[in-house]
Amino acid sequence: MRRRLAIVLVVLLVTGCSHPQKTEGFKYKVIHIADGDTVTVLNVDNKKVRVRLQGIDAPENGQAFGTESGRHLSDLLLGKDVTLQGEKTDRFGRILCKVLVDGRDANLEQINAGFAWFYRQYEKDLSSEDRGSYSNAESEAHNAKRGLWSEPAPTPPWEYRHPSEPR
Repeated sequence: MRRRLAIVLVVLLVTGCSHPQKTEGFKYKVIHIADGDTVTVLNVDNKKVRVRLQGIDAPENGQAFGTESGRHLSDLLLGKDVTLQGEKTDRFGRILCKVLVDGRDANLEQINAGFAWFYRQYEKDLSSEDRGSYSNAESEAHNAKRGLWSEPAPTPPWEYRHPSEPR
């Protein structure tokens, strides 16, 4: 009996069945853009999976630059095959990922274009390389007054959603 259990455990570990949220190494097709930091992809089983771009926070759809942020992400990802890096989920059941398209980091592209903030509240979940890249990109977009930084004092989405939430 122990031997059978050991074999089953080994098979589960080798096939990846022990962690159904594992995303790395697979290609996904982006089929919907909800906003500037949330997309829906089709997985290898042709099932829809909601993905939250990790480490960024984009303006909400009703907020200044919300539409532009979603449009920029749509131009970048919609209908394309992407690679996802990440396997944690948020409280809404979305997988938190770095999204790569044609070798480019879509999360970073959103920040570079001035259509998302570097979400420092969750920076500990990122690699040190991504923390540095995202922080630098936000500073550069801000200094160049790109996108939302063209406004004198843009309201971060976490303040828009919850006016008393600290950054």
